[in-house]
Amino acid sequence: MTPVLLSPAFSNASLRVALYTEGTYPQSHGGVSVWVDQLVRGLGDHAFDVRAITGVPYPRPAMELPANVRAVAVPLWGEAPRSGGRQPDWAHRVSDAFAALIGALCDLNQAAFAVALRTFAALGRSGGFTAVLDSPRMTRMLLETWSAASARQRPGRERSAPRLPTPSVADALDVQTWLEHALRPLCTPAPEAEVGHAVSNGFAGMLALNGLWTHGTPFVLTEHGVYMRERYLEFRRAPYSPGFKGMLLRFYRLLTTTVYQGAALVLPGSQYNRRWEERLGTHPDKIHCVYNGIDPEIFPVAEDEPSQPVVSWVGRIDPLKDIETLIRAFDLVRRQRPTARLRLFGGVPAGNEGYAQACETLTDQLNLREHVTFEGRVADITDAYRAGQIVALTSVSEGFPYSVIEAMAMGRPPVATRVGGVPEAVGDAGLIVRPRDVMGVASALGRLLDDAPLRSRLGRAARERVMELFTLDGCLVAYRRAYPTAMAGSAG
Repeated sequence: MTPVLLSPAFSNASLRVALYTEGTYPQSHGGVSVWVDQLVRGLGDHAFDVRAITGVPYPRPAMELPANVRAVAVPLWGEAPRSGGRQPDWAHRVSDAFAALIGALCDLNQAAFAVALRTFAALGRSGGFTAVLDSPRMTRMLLETWSAASARQRPGRERSAPRLPTPSVADALDVQTWLEHALRPLCTPAPEAEVGHAVSNGFAGMLALNGLWTHGTPFVLTEHGVYMRERYLEFRRAPYSPGFKGMLLRFYRLLTTTVYQGAALVLPGSQYNRRWEERLGTHPDKIHCVYNGIDPEIFPVAEDEPSQPVVSWVGRIDPLKDIETLIRAFDLVRRQRPTARLRLFGGVPAGNEGYAQACETLTDQLNLREHVTFEGRVADITDAYRAGQIVALTSVSEGFPYSVIEAMAMGRPPVATRVGGVPEAVGDAGLIVRPRDVMGVASALGRLLDDAPLRSRLGRAARERVMELFTLDGCLVAYRRAYPTAMAGSAG
């Protein structure tokens, strides 16, 4: 696989950072992409060599890259990496590595998985392994190993790991194909840098491990949300077979733990993440919370309110945002307030078109088309926050959401779900509700829409909270210190 160069090479800088992303910067807007953009621009004296995991290749970045950034796309799907088959024992080496990987997944063996993954990283430096992995022999090996492991599980016996379903031939073929693509990032040459920075766990973390194993580059790991928790939520309703779903979740669990253990520092965006990170293998001394920050001058206090009751929502259209709960709750709000409106601001990432259509269909079914508007991305994000008296967030998973602290900076009190770092962000400056609680969301929205003095008091408290705890300068200082700390720890 030949990476796609997305920006010109950059000049020398005080520190060279290999920055690893997945599905965010620079291929999409909002959320984590905003955070990365602020980081690289705020640390303008550092040079950032970005490796961006993507689903499929894309022709150009969605975001403008500053002079201190260059980016290379690393697609999981698309043209296969070159073959390493010129070496006489190549197929045997790849086959042994794959057997070890499958065995580790079946046994949920962390140490064996890490060794197998590191072996594939070494093979990737010599060439691709697609031609070997994509073969009937590997299918038979996978099916036989998986079937034997499933048969060893005695019904009713106490287990420390979830039961591994008996595979079908279709399961084996699907997992084989998925694993070949999942391992492709290890065929991408690791950039040479003084320190690495994975912006999430998962495939971005895999690239950081590759840099560590290839060049000895220590890395820090940022966790906005909890990667493994989001995989559990994603697969909960995914239309996959139990066997396919079970094997992929094992891969993600072992991968995330390997990344946690390999990172020099783990920097969650909220204290909520800590218990997940420790449970999945991170040493407590590695974990240091760094809250997201914004520039309060970009988000000044919104002095005026709309004349009619309006709820704003800002984000990407995504199942994790649970927009359907918000629409259902707003339907209850509107029944008591006929002039109320819900304005939804945000784009639809590739692959989420079906969910966006489901949200629009629900809007039609509830006869809300005149009251709920899907307005896409807005040129000036502050206009989205000014559009409503309050800002809602009904996500089922979050790290430390920008939409909440940006709204708070502008004096707009949030109604937000108790997930991730959201309660840490809101404090006493908004209303917190349970996720997927339609009645609870409706009650909180109605309370704030009806009580102007309460909105005013919470809005002032929200602005003050952001100024005290969540400024961009504080976040940048923390990362400026984290990179040398990771380097020093590695040297020690």
